[in-house]
Amino acid sequence: MTVAVVLFTSDLRLHDHPPLRAALASADEVVPLFVRDPVVHAAGFDAPNRMAFLADCLADLDTSLRERGGRLVVRTGPVARQTRAVAAECGAAQVHMAAGVTRWAQRREELLRAALDACGVALHVHDAVTTAVAPGTVTPSGGDHYAVFTPYFRRWSKERLRDVCPAPRAVRVPDAVRGEPLPRRSKVRGTSPGLPEGGESRGRDRFTRWARTDLPVYEERHDDLAGDATSRLSPYLHFGALSPVDLVVRARDRGGRGAEAFVRQLCWRDFHHQVLAARPEASVQDYRTRHDRWRTEEEAAEDITAWREGRTGYPVIDAAMRQLRHEGWMHNRARLLVASFLTKTLYVDWRIGARHFLDLLVDGDIVNNQLNWQWVAGTGTDTRPHRVLNPVAQAKRHDPHGTYVRRWVPELRDVDSRHVHEPWRLPEDARARLDYPRPLIDLADGLARFQHARGRG
Repeated sequence: MTVAVVLFTSDLRLHDHPPLRAALASADEVVPLFVRDPVVHAAGFDAPNRMAFLADCLADLDTSLRERGGRLVVRTGPVARQTRAVAAECGAAQVHMAAGVTRWAQRREELLRAALDACGVALHVHDAVTTAVAPGTVTPSGGDHYAVFTPYFRRWSKERLRDVCPAPRAVRVPDAVRGEPLPRRSKVRGTSPGLPEGGESRGRDRFTRWARTDLPVYEERHDDLAGDATSRLSPYLHFGALSPVDLVVRARDRGGRGAEAFVRQLCWRDFHHQVLAARPEASVQDYRTRHDRWRTEEEAAEDITAWREGRTGYPVIDAAMRQLRHEGWMHNRARLLVASFLTKTLYVDWRIGARHFLDLLVDGDIVNNQLNWQWVAGTGTDTRPHRVLNPVAQAKRHDPHGTYVRRWVPELRDVDSRHVHEPWRLPEDARARLDYPRPLIDLADGLARFQHARGRG
């Protein structure tokens, strides 16, 4: 009886799972394994929102496996040690897993390969599991990665995607391998009140419902803050509960401008993965330095606290930051606005904002979080690094009636649409009755400081 191990990481699903498919094709029995690595805690990546969502994903994965005669084996400890132990217990000759691009993922693979080599177990690492196109597949002539999105998107769009794998009908797991109880969402403290439920089943259901109603108009409505017409699939993609290959294929099958715009967003994920795969240090360092002398946590403590708590005096910024705290998620347009405000209007180091996002975002991952923050800060791949997003102009454009602002900033619920994005322009008697702060800084002053710091003032 031959046995293989499938090490699940950021690919918590059964549909379109190449490592699982390969393991089932090569062995009579398979051990689906997830290892709770203490390194995640030591590095500060086990934020409550993500741990609760992870518990949902693992429970859903276990349920789906049990429906097919299997089960999920959970262990706690260093990944290499626990995987080697499981392989030894069941006599596995091979281990299958998805490739990763972060420095931590690459180090994990190195340690795992060394541990398995020492006991004669083969490690098979599969590409295009957490991305639609594997990093390194699409490269410019004379370079190892694309530094600008548009030419990458043109090449990426012409790539032939691998075939989508169906979910297995049966998974036989050796009886001898024991695991720990699954983590439970109810045991996680400090989660956001509006945190969504995780798991492949919920993710697939969400895409089906969203694609039917909102995908056709995604091109026109994806920046509509009040309409909230984005897919909200990012947490499911982050944990691999949904396959990006499957989503691209299903969206293209539907066709239309909305589907094209949605696929473009999926390509952005792949773009950032290929950047970080080639430049892993960009998770903590400027991809393109502008020689900024950012204000530090100590120098800008009051401004940073006001930004985190949604008390900047700019309604759309405050609405977005309060949405983040309540849901563990934020609308994509709002993410751009709050990041621009922190890094360019307040001139605070992008790493401070990225850390706060990682503390709360259920979809927070090193690849997209860090590189999107750098894109906005002008130290990443943006071809217009000195662009500053005006929060008032953006709010009037993407929340013209103030519906989004009133939803999250109830202090302004009775302010009319003319003033809801600029409450400081209200008559003094009306302004005095509001329990809402004045702006931290005049936008013109913030712009002048930023331009001077970047040598453009």
